[in-house]
Amino acid sequence: MKPKVEAFIFDVFGTLVDWRYSIARSAEETFSNKGIDIDATAFADYWRGQYDPAMARIRTGNRGYVALDVLHYENLVATLAHFDLAGHFSEPELWQFSSAWERLDPWPEVVDGLTHLKQRAIIAPCSNGSIALMTRLAKYGGLPWDCILGADIAGNYKPQPEVYQACCSALRLSPDQVMMVACHNKDLIAARAAGLQTGFIPRPTEHGPDQSIDLGPEADWEAVVDRISDLSRWAE
Repeated sequence: MKPKVEAFIFDVFGTLVDWRYSIARSAEETFSNKGIDIDATAFADYWRGQYDPAMARIRTGNRGYVALDVLHYENLVATLAHFDLAGHFSEPELWQFSSAWERLDPWPEVVDGLTHLKQRAIIAPCSNGSIALMTRLAKYGGLPWDCILGADIAGNYKPQPEVYQACCSALRLSPDQVMMVACHNKDLIAARAAGLQTGFIPRPTEHGPDQSIDLGPEADWEAVVDRISDLSRWAE
């Protein structure tokens, strides 16, 4: 029998916040101020598409660890070049544009759900976002974390096992006392391999109306829920 969950750690981008709509909105505002007409959603999708390849170079040891803030900036430069928009922004404007990842709207039930869950267990992000990014995002969206965990404390990116293990160690809990919660099955596969309990919550529109991945659980995760507040039974 699995022990009671003492801490829930969460994927953030997609699981808790609607990055696609939020980044497209920021892109629309930014380009409108420049008098540039662009498909803002396509821009957001391409920018996000650079995310995993940028982290892969660090996971494989081809680049030392740098915070996701830097990767977002570099990926923005590459995305602007892809859309033939290089040269339209100064460096300070690029950093301001890149900070859009600190202003992502939570899904509707997230803040209330986290607040409810926090009364029963420790809650923290286990995100590839830096401590700085996660702190500012929490301020923006009202995410009531007990602490900030994730890539920065491990010096690596998910799904490397040390990211999940570092979160457990930071809380002085064994992995089986911690549940990783995500809308991405691959995240949960890695967390389970590191010894954590796992919780799946579907976000079938994370990638838009034609999403074809992560529409449901792909393994026998300990928890499969539709709302974050439903996770509280695993802390009882």
